Amino acid sequence: MIDNNVFENKSAAYYTLGCKLNFAETSTIGKILSEAGIHKVRPGETADICIINTCSVTELADKKCRQIIRRIHKEHPGAFMIVTGCYAQLKPEEVAGIEGVDLVLGAGQKLDILHYIHKLQKQNEQETGHIAVTPSNDVRNFVPSCSADDRTRHFLKVQDGCDYFCTYCTIPFARGRSRNGSIESLVGQAENVAREGGKEIVLTGVNIGDFGKSTGETFIDLIRALDQVEGIERYRISSIEPNLLTDEIIDFVATSQRFVPHFHIPLQSGCDEVLKLMHRRYDTALFRHKIEKIKQVMPHAFIGVDVIVGTRGETDAYFEAARQFIESLDVTQLHVFSYSERPGTQALKISYTVEPQVKHQRSQTLLHISDRKWHAFYEQHIASEASVLFEQTRKDNQMHGFTENYIKVEIPYDSRLVNQVRRVRLLGWNDDQTALTGELINQQ
Repeated sequence: MIDNNVFENKSAAYYTLGCKLNFAETSTIGKILSEAGIHKVRPGETADICIINTCSVTELADKKCRQIIRRIHKEHPGAFMIVTGCYAQLKPEEVAGIEGVDLVLGAGQKLDILHYIHKLQKQNEQETGHIAVTPSNDVRNFVPSCSADDRTRHFLKVQDGCDYFCTYCTIPFARGRSRNGSIESLVGQAENVAREGGKEIVLTGVNIGDFGKSTGETFIDLIRALDQVEGIERYRISSIEPNLLTDEIIDFVATSQRFVPHFHIPLQSGCDEVLKLMHRRYDTALFRHKIEKIKQVMPHAFIGVDVIVGTRGETDAYFEAARQFIESLDVTQLHVFSYSERPGTQALKISYTVEPQVKHQRSQTLLHISDRKWHAFYEQHIASEASVLFEQTRKDNQMHGFTENYIKVEIPYDSRLVNQVRRVRLLGWNDDQTALTGELINQQ
């Protein structure tokens, strides 16, 4: 039994790197500590506890994590510092050796945090931090998480882990095997969001299309159940593998009450030979079919696509094939990543490597394609009408929100519109061409 009196008047600071799933889990950790009496650190206050939820998707991500850990140690020198997340799971000894780190928690321990910090005993500077990390193969528990950001969206974790083991990726080692919550529990969380006044939920996970491994349910059953929750006006599906994005799911979204025409689909390479080297579970023909199917039933759908450049084995000819394929797709935006060597991955067995400057050139080539496609998509919607959910961020007396198909819209700030869905006429580009300007229809 934990005595919460030891946490009286204690404060905590939270730092999150990486994906929306990490943000959702940090939010849950914050709730756990808040219920134990630990308040969030106030501006100018030195924290008693610092929690850093890390990312390890690339070598650069690892470097950023180390930099932030050292910076936080300087800002809160006496704080009990806990590091968790993917970097902590993959390299616990390395993390524990960073000056200031007291506790390293793995994927299976991060939400049992109170059991590890009740003594709040700061390490001597010469000591390394205590490590509590379960091997990823043994991480089987699914812990629900739901967070709200300052943009009125909520992020609902529906699945965790991955069984795919693509050759370039460490996520299965960092997050364990695929597992999920039950539909009943996730619907309950969505109902709680609705009661709190939330209007939009983004479904997050590592491989959400693989939903059901733990419970014998399916992703299509999940979204059908969530679609019935009164009070939620919008759901967005975060990244979903193309081989798991079934035509049935696409058709459902097209006729859904609440699921919006917005998809994020990882392609990773537009070359079949490279997809085979990556051990991806689809080819370009299947990917093209998914894009064409979406556009057939939802012509105005926003489609974001992840692409990796410079992977081992990506010759000049293979990249050119990928470029041509991507150029031919009716997608909206590319999220371009440069390949990063990750220890322990099968990709390291592939002999052909790409020079850093070539990776950069290829990245710039695809980013230019992305800019053109994104700009053309916005242009298509000028002079049309749309429903916009407005967010609370205020800049230069302007506020913004997003349409159902993820077009950013800017209007003069009005606090009454925060977290409200309103009909808007899209007028044209704002000054820096980052959004379309709009005017309210039937102002109240």
